[in-house]
This record gives sequence, structure tokens and C-alpha cells, in this order.
Amino acid sequence: MCGDLRMEHDGERVVLNGWVQKRRNLGGLIFCDLRDKSGIVQIVFNEDVPEKLFAEADRLRSEYVVGVKGIVKERQAKNKDLETGEIEIFVDELLIYNEADTPPIYVKDDDNVSDDLRLKYRYLDLRKPKMQKNLAFRHQVTHLARDYFNGEGFTEIETPILANTTPEGARDYLVPSRTQRGKFYGLPQSPQVFKQILMVSGADRYFQIAKCFRDEDLRADRQPEFTQIDLEMSFVDEDIIIDVQERFLERLFREVMGVEISLPLPRLPYEEAMSRYGSDKPDTRVGFELKDLSTLVKDSPLPIFFDAVAAGGSVRAINLKGYSDRFSRKDVDKIQESIKVFGAKGLAWIRTGAELTSSFNKFYDQAGLKILADAMDAGDNDLILIVAGTDKVAFDSLGFLRRDLAGKLGLLDDQDYKLLWVVDFPLLEYDEEENRFSAMHHPFTAPKLEDVPLLDTDPGKVKARAYDIILNGVELGGGSIRIHDRALQKKMFDVIGLSDEEADRKFGFLLEAFRYGTPPHGGLAYGLDRLIMLLCGEKSIRDVMAFPKNQAASCLLSDAPSTPNPSQLEELGIRVEYDKEEK
Repeated sequence: MCGDLRMEHDGERVVLNGWVQKRRNLGGLIFCDLRDKSGIVQIVFNEDVPEKLFAEADRLRSEYVVGVKGIVKERQAKNKDLETGEIEIFVDELLIYNEADTPPIYVKDDDNVSDDLRLKYRYLDLRKPKMQKNLAFRHQVTHLARDYFNGEGFTEIETPILANTTPEGARDYLVPSRTQRGKFYGLPQSPQVFKQILMVSGADRYFQIAKCFRDEDLRADRQPEFTQIDLEMSFVDEDIIIDVQERFLERLFREVMGVEISLPLPRLPYEEAMSRYGSDKPDTRVGFELKDLSTLVKDSPLPIFFDAVAAGGSVRAINLKGYSDRFSRKDVDKIQESIKVFGAKGLAWIRTGAELTSSFNKFYDQAGLKILADAMDAGDNDLILIVAGTDKVAFDSLGFLRRDLAGKLGLLDDQDYKLLWVVDFPLLEYDEEENRFSAMHHPFTAPKLEDVPLLDTDPGKVKARAYDIILNGVELGGGSIRIHDRALQKKMFDVIGLSDEEADRKFGFLLEAFRYGTPPHGGLAYGLDRLIMLLCGEKSIRDVMAFPKNQAASCLLSDAPSTPNPSQLEELGIRVEYDKEEK
């Protein structure tokens, strides 16, 4: 391979194949950079070669596909920026496999081309060293995962892609059936039900690199089809599952990243994560922790403080210790605008220094401001940001700000890996629009045993036997101990408003399986694409997938989705109706 050659190969005759990166004709010498997935090496044609060979070399252009034979020699003008920069290949045989038109995008990492053009010509984009490296890294992780879980007694089992539709928080992709017209398969949002069935079947420990599908709005870390490292285990509790996963992560970071992580990882209860960090995916690389000022301001003369506490909400704050001088008044105004999306009606602030100043000076004197500043452990040059409203508004706003502002201050080191578990989630969350409870994770998550009676009396207080693994403020994966009792599963469906008829239609086969001896079981799934993105230091999962979709969920390479042939629709018994503007 091109990138394998070093000084130790000096004098050897080698055969190389690859793409021409660039060609330079210096008169009596022609230099080419030859590239394959392993890297780049310089090849040389000099006047000593036959005239025909020199002429062939002179017509080489970028992205021509060639094979060469030649002698490895020490390079006089060494290139320290190239791993093969100490040697070059003097070529005496050349075979041009294929010519190439001038490519619409440059095959180099800093080409600065639009994402849509990259996706349209993905086969060119994938030739770039960064993309080759990312795909090789992805392979390394999946290979390690298979090796590790095989060693832990897991069996890799494939679950169906064509299945029933399931309510898992997003819309399903539907696939029409030709043999049963009017009926549809649903592409799986996860293998959840099938992996539980595998536990009923006695598989004991299941593992799969699973394709999953969700029809939802896209962003940097979401795609309509994505991949999970998916697993399930029988006769386990939370501690057993977490132990298996921590040893997997320890090996992953050691062998793939060259990083040692300390076990056991911290476990943070959900309520503590929210109160300290404003997020159930806390980034603990920096401080700026939230503090509750509600008790101090419950009788505040400032209406927004008083009203929030009186309405059952809270007043919470973060302290940007030592960074007040980094934020102008205009910057603070922009910060205020950025949290309106979370429902915040405003942002109050206090600056420390020779004297205390605030956005609410007319309501508070120096003594009043000092009480709040002392509660925030304030020193000199601090900027205290305060949000009043419902707990959700305060948590969402300040949880966003602490991480966003830490990033803008350059405090988030991508090489500082902070892993932790978030545990003790609420089992249910109340949906104001639907006027009912819904499962925070999914309806198969088991409640804590001591909380089961609360399902009848106070469902909102029930805690789940769930756990999420977090890396630097991003959820790598999540799982839970599952319900394995048929009566409790039916109770859960009832609490979330799923009728017996609908539960039987969607999950009847699971409930039926529970009649015949179901072991206690639980599992977890990692988002493989997101994991690779974080470990590669990329900002989008598109850069760690071979053929991703764009923001409109379109494949610009293959032009999918496309309009089917009328005869295909007729076979399926489907008629497509368009709005006028769609025609």
C-alpha cells in the first residue's frame, strides 16, 4: 500500500496501485503523488526510462487510476509532513487503468465545498484522507465491539427489518406489502421488542450491530437511518449491565484511543443532574453549575422573580467565574436572545467588581445584590446569569448556556473525556398537549420495585430502572431493566393511555410470549454513529457514515427518495395524491 513504505524498504522493488493526487513536470523529471486508502507516496519518472513510458507519465492527471512498478529510494528533499516523506519510487513500469475527468470537487480535506456537493459526489468525497480514516476508525470500533461481546458470552443475532410499526417517540417509515394490499411494514426504530423476545427464547445474551430508522427532523447528530450497538441480557440487574459496559468502554478507549479511563464511572441521579447541570446529559468538563436562588427571592421586589416562585417555578443561576470582562453588554443581549427558544422570558444578570451592577439595579441595592452574589460564591470579575420561570425553562435555558458559553470561552477540551452514568430517571413524563403520561424512555422500561404501587396513585413520582451513558454532554447510549411480568406490562400500557385493543395489535405477540416463562432481563444500545463522531472529533455524523442523507432526508448520490413507476403503485394498490404546488 502507498502509505506503508518507509526507509526500511530502500532498494526494494514494489508494485503500487492507486489514484494520482497531482502531477508535476519539471522537464527531465515527472513527479506524481500516488494515493490509496493508506496514504500518499511520491513516484518519479526520469529521463532514463523509455520515451514511451515518459510520454505516458506526462499525460497523467488528477484522479487517474494507475498501477506502477519501481524501486524504493531515499528521497533527497524529504517531506516531514508526509509519513512516506523520506522515500520515493522510481518507476520503470506504468499501467493506466482508467482516465478521469476533472473532478467537480477536490479530493483533499480542506476543499471548502458545500455539504450538498460532497453528498452528490460522495464517491469522490470518500477518497479524502479524513473520510478514509474515519471509515477505518469505524471499522476498528465495530470489530472491537464484536470481539469484546463475543468474549462476554453474547451471541450476534439479526432481527427483522420488515416488522410491525411501534410507538417509540418518532414516526415510522412504512413499507407497503404487495401480497397483503393495504397493509404496511414498519422499519424498526430499534430492535427493542425482538431482543426482548430473544430473552424469552433463552438466547441469554444477544448482541447486534443493528440498522434502525426514524422519520424525524434531522440535525448534526441525527439521520433517518442509523446504527446501534445493541444488546440484551437475561438474569441481570443494573449493576451487572453497567459493569459489562464499563469494561467495554475501558477497552475501547484504551485500544482505540490510547486513553485510560478510571472505573467505576460516576453515577449521577437524574434529579441531581438536572439541579446541578440543567441537563440529563451533563457535560462535567467545566463548572458553571446551577444554583437555586428561589428561597432567597421568594419575596423579591422584582416581579419576574416573585411570580416565578409563586407559580411553583424557580429562579436559578450560573456564575461565569472570572469571565465577566469577556462579555460586553451586546454579548449579554445576544445570550438573552439565545434562550428565548426555551421559553425564557428574560435573563437577569449581576456583574461583580469594585461594585456590584445588575440588570435590575432599581429593585435591589448593593446589600441585596451581595446576598445573591454570595449565594453564587462570587469573586471579582464574575458574571452571574439568572433565569426565572418553570423548572423546565430554567433547566433548559441554563443547561444550554453553561455548555454553549464554555465552548465560546474555549474551555471544552475534546481530548478530555468525561464519562458518567445518569440513573434514577422518572419512568413517565406528562404530555400537556395529549393530556396524559408518556414513557420517558419507552413503555418496556421497568419501574423501581418500591414505586410500583405509585402507578395507581401518583404515576409522576415513579422512578425507572433506567441508565444513560454520557460522554462530554452527549448521550452515547441508554438502556434499562425491562418489564418481564405480563400484568405489569399491561398496567404500563394502561398508564400511558394505550388501549387493550391497541396494545394487543402492536405488542400482542410480546404479551403472549410473557405467558410462557420470561426471565428478568435488561439491556442497552449505543448510538454507533454518534460514538464514532465524538471519538473522531467531528461535528456531524455525516462525516463518519459512508452514504448519509442531507437535511431534507434525501440521498443526493442516488436521488432517493424517488417517484415510483405507476405499475409498481398499481401492484401495491396505492394511489398518490399531490397538493397543487407539489405537482
